This record gives sequence, C-alpha cells and structure tokens, in this order.
Amino acid sequence: MVSMKIGSRTFHIEVAATPSDQETGLMKRDSMPEDHGMIFVFPDEGNRAFWMKNTRIPLDILYLDTAGKIVSIHQMQPYDLTETPSDFPMRYAIELNRGAAKDAGVKVGDQITIPPEAKAK
Repeated sequence: MVSMKIGSRTFHIEVAATPSDQETGLMKRDSMPEDHGMIFVFPDEGNRAFWMKNTRIPLDILYLDTAGKIVSIHQMQPYDLTETPSDFPMRYAIELNRGAAKDAGVKVGDQITIPPEAKAK
C-alpha cells in the first residue's frame, strides 16, 4: 500500500504489479473505503483496456503514461464485460471509487507523482 496525492486528495493505493494481482484486481469486493484505490503497474507503455468481470463496485479508472500524466479517465459499471480502453498508450491504471476522480478535481493532462514503490522496475 502506498499513499498517492491524486488531485486535491490523498489516497491509500494497493499496488498490483504482478500478472496475478492484476488479473484479480478489485474483483469480488463488496466495497472499498472512499480514500482507497488500486494502481496497476505495467512494464511498458502500451494500448490496454480493462473490464469489470466479477467486480461489484462502480469505479473510475485513470490511465497514466510513463511520466505519470493522465491520458484518459473513464467510469466503469459493476460486472460490465465491455472493455474500457485507454485513449492513448498507458503504463499505469488507477482505479478509484466512482466519483472520486471528479471529487478530487482530477482531469486529463494532470500530472500524478508515482511513488517509487509503485513504479515499474
């Protein structure tokens, strides 16, 4: 778990850096504290998409490039198997409770500092 400043708020973020952690993500959870989230860390920048298989809570997803710039923000519905792609190549994805990005004033183009513990090696 790492602390990350995202917009005007600080979140406690779980790090999903392994393929196993990434496959499971936030599946099968009934809730998540409002100041929590998860960052998915990939070894390189690329075009990727997420879906909500077995994910019970509505989420915001922020896609970030290697430098930590937000390249797209989307909302995802529980159990939706439709892929939600990033608008541009990304290296990190951050999932927050739905509405948290807006509440924190986050927008495309904002810079997020990725803590060293969450950076791809």
